[in-house]
Amino acid sequence: MASTDIKPLVTHIFTADPSAHVFSGKLYVYPSHDVSTDIKDNDNGDQYAMNDYHVLSMEEVGGPVTDHGVALALEDIPWAGKQLWAPDAATRDGKYYLFFPARDKEGVFRIGVAVSDVPEGPFKPEPKPIEGSFSIDPASFVDDDGEAYLYFGGIWGGQLQCWTSGKFDKDAYSSMEAQSGNALYPKVAKLSKDMLSFDGGVQNVVIFDEEGQPLAASDHDRRFFEAAWMHKYNGKYYFSYSTGDTHYLCYAVGDNPIGPFTYGGRILEPVQGWTTHHSIVEYKGKWYLFHHDTSLSGKNHLRCVKATEIFYNKDGEIKVTPS
Repeated sequence: MASTDIKPLVTHIFTADPSAHVFSGKLYVYPSHDVSTDIKDNDNGDQYAMNDYHVLSMEEVGGPVTDHGVALALEDIPWAGKQLWAPDAATRDGKYYLFFPARDKEGVFRIGVAVSDVPEGPFKPEPKPIEGSFSIDPASFVDDDGEAYLYFGGIWGGQLQCWTSGKFDKDAYSSMEAQSGNALYPKVAKLSKDMLSFDGGVQNVVIFDEEGQPLAASDHDRRFFEAAWMHKYNGKYYFSYSTGDTHYLCYAVGDNPIGPFTYGGRILEPVQGWTTHHSIVEYKGKWYLFHHDTSLSGKNHLRCVKATEIFYNKDGEIKVTPS
């Protein structure tokens, strides 16, 4: 089924970048909240001018969806200047954590965290971003052993290319990405027990091709651009992501949450609209891909979230139709 044939989860607001999780037996979705703007589309991403987050929930995929209203607003985040892009959420020890990127007052993307007693929020932000964080698209993953990780990064407007030296280099922004050699790596850090800081340093998420070599910067059909996601299936770790300017959702498979990972294939072909961003979750015995397109508006910065069932073949490959 084509993405345009799938009904949006909600139509009263524009939503994108859905992060889906099952908390207390219910399915929750943490999307970006797209807003209208007169800013023209550009590679910097200025047209994505989001300023708050809503949380959605449902008892059944395809059933009624509850919008729980504003869970966190830009004006409540002391350090943030603008652009509340793709968030994610996690739970530990009875608390719920919303991880989110935003530009700080100097225009540099950082990652913040906000806390709630309930999965729908509202969430109270920490006064400062996570120390050592940078770039965009945080994706949290709590493994079966209780250890928690945060994946993040995005090139072009996501500024990952500015951090190759370990410090922000604004002059590196215009390169947009690596121009030769290996593609820039997404990042991962272990989270502290209280989920508010990194426990140790930031590491590269290395994605190998079928010959055991890191994906090349020139391989735009497979290299990481943004939209990291981690899920686990049959003991294997699936790191999935967007290729950005080629508009694919791809995945790579590894034996542990840090990697390395080996490229596994495409999950989703290009959808209507420039961006593609997703999450993968198991709910009531089925696996679902949450994603977005622009079928509700026809505009790149006004998107709508959708869900479709996915499948695994006997080799663990992800398919959008059953084998």
